[in-house]
Amino acid sequence: MKKLALGLAALAMTAVSAGAQEGLENEKRSAYMNKLEGKRVVYIPMNMNADLTIAWHAFLQRQAEELGYTVDLRDPNWSTEAGARALTSAISEKPDLIVLQNPDVQSYARLIQQAQRQGIKLIQLNMESLTPSDTYVGADWQGIGYAAGQEVAKHCMSDGAPSKKVAITMGVPTAPVDLFQIYGFRQALEEAGGGFEIVSQQAAGYDPSKANSITAAVLQQHPDLCSVFGIWDGMDAGSGAAVKEAGMQDSVYVVTSGGAAQASCEKVADGTYDMYIGYDARMQGAALNVQVSRLLQSDKPAGDDSVVYYTPNYRLTADNLNPGSCWTYESLEN
Repeated sequence: MKKLALGLAALAMTAVSAGAQEGLENEKRSAYMNKLEGKRVVYIPMNMNADLTIAWHAFLQRQAEELGYTVDLRDPNWSTEAGARALTSAISEKPDLIVLQNPDVQSYARLIQQAQRQGIKLIQLNMESLTPSDTYVGADWQGIGYAAGQEVAKHCMSDGAPSKKVAITMGVPTAPVDLFQIYGFRQALEEAGGGFEIVSQQAAGYDPSKANSITAAVLQQHPDLCSVFGIWDGMDAGSGAAVKEAGMQDSVYVVTSGGAAQASCEKVADGTYDMYIGYDARMQGAALNVQVSRLLQSDKPAGDDSVVYYTPNYRLTADNLNPGSCWTYESLEN
């Protein structure tokens, strides 16, 4: 037996040596490519005019082209009703996978369950429903809110702070980005102690002009306001602008979060945002592609397992910005 084993080993080495002249096919790669080729993914974001959704689509499309599957984009353009129609249509078409951004925690719950029952795998992207699916990939909203609360508490408890008054600018009160962030934010303030007063908590519907109007009114009512906390940078540009227009950027501490597009780093640099918590659309796009590949390869039925992956957060101020802190649209094309 020992001689037979040695003989087989010698034959294997001879085959490898002979193959070294012409190269060797990686059979694992061939199987991987075969599993993915021809598969179909439907991507339904909330809209396609935000930096995050554009970045995610760029990552999805790049991997699809490399691996031989397709990505069909359905853009509801901020309409929950249009999104529900797009999701209903996608379910009837029976794709291999749906990548979905929820507008809130409940609107698509029944349709998510329907997709799973019909054997369609589903990834929830960055905005999670209360109904689980095969995967959630995206920001840790509660963790972001908690980090923001820590920073606001630190600033408003420091020497020279005008007060412990805080204003919160929400997007849509029933959205996960709001619900989970507000919970984490309030938790951090409570743990810090010190008698913080939330003097305003209003929804701007993700609209920067509404955020500007709300913040301007709060600043008039509370000229000793210490901080404005908002749940999304695309909206909070309006809040930061209102603070600047009031000439109060030296006393009012503006905190927001987002996917770290270059425009946001520029607003950190120019003082529109004092503290920026980034969850980086590039990291989310890479994590999303891993989960898309995993689910398209897997023979497990839809809903068999539920995976959650929260992408890392990092805190940016004017003092720690660097050229790699944010991304540009041009970099997504390379």
